[in-house]
Amino acid sequence: MSSLENLINRAERLINKLETILPVTNAPIDWSAIAWRWVAKFSKGELQAITHPHAILLSSILFADRQKAEVVRNTRQFLQGLPANNVLLTGARGTGKSTLVKALLTQFSAQGLRMIEVERHDLVHLAEIVSIIRHRPEKFIIFCDDLTFEANDEGYKALKVVLDGSIANTSDNVLVYATSNRKNLMPEMFADNLPTTHADGEIRPGDTIEEKTALAERFGLWLSFYAFDQDEYLLIAASWLKTFDIAFDDLARKAALDFSLSRGARSGRVAYQFARDYAGKLKLSPAHE
Repeated sequence: MSSLENLINRAERLINKLETILPVTNAPIDWSAIAWRWVAKFSKGELQAITHPHAILLSSILFADRQKAEVVRNTRQFLQGLPANNVLLTGARGTGKSTLVKALLTQFSAQGLRMIEVERHDLVHLAEIVSIIRHRPEKFIIFCDDLTFEANDEGYKALKVVLDGSIANTSDNVLVYATSNRKNLMPEMFADNLPTTHADGEIRPGDTIEEKTALAERFGLWLSFYAFDQDEYLLIAASWLKTFDIAFDDLARKAALDFSLSRGARSGRVAYQFARDYAGKLKLSPAHE
């Protein structure tokens, strides 16, 4: 390696080190947006506006009437300045949990509802996010999709503080809405179910086990979603095909069933994917083959 190349490599390493310790200058937050994504930069982050949020109607969510009614009621209370709860939606994949949260933005953005999407690994920044929006006039839902934690995850502690409330982090204009495919957000180890041992000198290991599995109970509103049966799946597929102006005839029904068999699941997500695939194939122009 030449002296020049060696010098360049050393300079690049020095720049990388400086970037991690120098203060990050964030762009001004676009408060005209209705949704943002928290983007981490080294040890800090910023609110990045989502210019084209996915517009989903509440009426598009089928076979979850009770869950939908409860979440909508809770959100209306929140928007009217009334007591409201943090929300956890758990259950089978593809049953509308995330879609329901996103549809709230379509329904209530005109009434001041705003949404911030935060990845699980960025939950360590929750206190900073709350501090940024604390004095804003809007009402914010912090949305965390597919929420699970590892045993020693720092994000777990940050979320617990916000859910439980503390002098530093409580804010009347913020709620957390999360989804998860598992009931217990912290992993349960096989050893947790063995007869009590006193490894590492712990006197009451049961307390630690309870702490690991009790995070879900810190959400005031906890709703479960369930897998669809065949008839429900077909009705959802027909509903999505209707949005593409395609009738759900016998051929479409057979295609929907074949599609679900190929995916090994019957869910709202699979029904939506089928509708897009089927509609695209029907409308594909021969000239493009």
